[in-house]
Amino acid sequence: MKLPSLRRRMLWRVMAPLALTWLLGSVVAISVANVYTRKAFDRSLIDDAYAIAANVSATDGELSFNLSAREVGAVLFDQSEREFFAVLREDGSLVAGQGGLREAPVDRAEPLVFEERHYRGLDLRMVTLWRPQPLPHAVVVAQTTRSRSRLAAQVLGASVVPQVGLLLLVGWWLRRSIGRELEPLAQLEAALEQRDANDLTPVDLAPHTSDLAHLTDAFNALMARIEQGVRAQREFAGNVAHELRQPLAGIRSLAEYGLAQGDPAAWAAQLRSIVASEQRASHLVEQLLALALADEARESLQLQPLPLDGVVRDVLLRRMPQADALGVDLGAEGLDRPLWVNGTVALVEGLLANLVDNALRYGRPTQAGEIPRVTVGAASEGREVVLTVTDNGPGMDEAQRLRVVARWEQGPSGMRQGGGAGLGLAIVARYAELMRGRMGLEPVPDGPGLRVIVRLEAAPAAQ
Repeated sequence: MKLPSLRRRMLWRVMAPLALTWLLGSVVAISVANVYTRKAFDRSLIDDAYAIAANVSATDGELSFNLSAREVGAVLFDQSEREFFAVLREDGSLVAGQGGLREAPVDRAEPLVFEERHYRGLDLRMVTLWRPQPLPHAVVVAQTTRSRSRLAAQVLGASVVPQVGLLLLVGWWLRRSIGRELEPLAQLEAALEQRDANDLTPVDLAPHTSDLAHLTDAFNALMARIEQGVRAQREFAGNVAHELRQPLAGIRSLAEYGLAQGDPAAWAAQLRSIVASEQRASHLVEQLLALALADEARESLQLQPLPLDGVVRDVLLRRMPQADALGVDLGAEGLDRPLWVNGTVALVEGLLANLVDNALRYGRPTQAGEIPRVTVGAASEGREVVLTVTDNGPGMDEAQRLRVVARWEQGPSGMRQGGGAGLGLAIVARYAELMRGRMGLEPVPDGPGLRVIVRLEAAPAAQ
């Protein structure tokens, strides 16, 4: 099914009501012109009837007409129409003029009566004038209607033809104007048809109206979001391919070495190493997926008020077995009162889980015999809620703190221990940004260690 063009639809939407308005206006104008034209001709008939009636007299109780045929011709002269007259007695008998001009009885209640009449093969307009003096009588004057019809046709031609021409001129002008206004759409179509599938750069158009400007902006914004998604997918694929190459190669080497051994103890040791390598690879894939999902969620994320203290408790309870296995004293402070933030449960849980996991792994004190401690705190500061994760590990200097928030960058403890990918703090920073917050690192004021601070937007408590 072929759809009509936008230009044709717009032209039709404008010209249809315009043509209807013109048609109704022409009908009204012609009707008014006909009314006043008829009144002018009828006025002439009345004048002729009064002129004939002025020459009717009574002698010895009988009506008489005082004009000769020549004089009647002068009174009823019209160079383009034929005129007829009759003077009738009260009983309808003819005094003077043409017989049979009026057949119906005269209505004495109306002094002037206009009628249409077909007489001797002619269409006539007729007026009947009733006169009670000098004796009751009626004067009938009739006139052919050729001039009336000709004048009506001239009025119709003089009004309709110029307006039709004007309507056609307006239609031509509208068609050209609509075409010029829609030219950017044609440019957009041509630009998209010629563009390569991988080209997601903004379209450069010069719209003439704000509507097309908004359409162009919306289209370019869509292209930017698509480009961002494609770039994130490419980056994710590249990261996965690059970062998984080493652990997969290590797993293969461990397996090959184990197969070359005949001692079951060697097999068990290699299997334990394979399990550890698989865990590190799985953790890396999870972090890469988290970053990719965070990049995609930037435009569609819907924040809502949620209780931060409850989410923190849930995360800490899930991390307790890990902390106990590692011998870390995992605690919390500031959770004795409700704290509400704008965010999502998934982002807050992911953010806090990465911070706690990093602290448990790398926040171990350097002094022998000192118990590792990780404390999660939450407090309200004005329009913000501050979430902190503090450890008593070796900490970092200022340069290390600035560098470690980038992707694929690890702190000193992570580089010493190995197994990390340098994505945990990058994920935390991105999650905080998605919730209109920010992340920072600072040393612990009263001793060694590192404190990660996340400031989130406070929200009113849900009713």
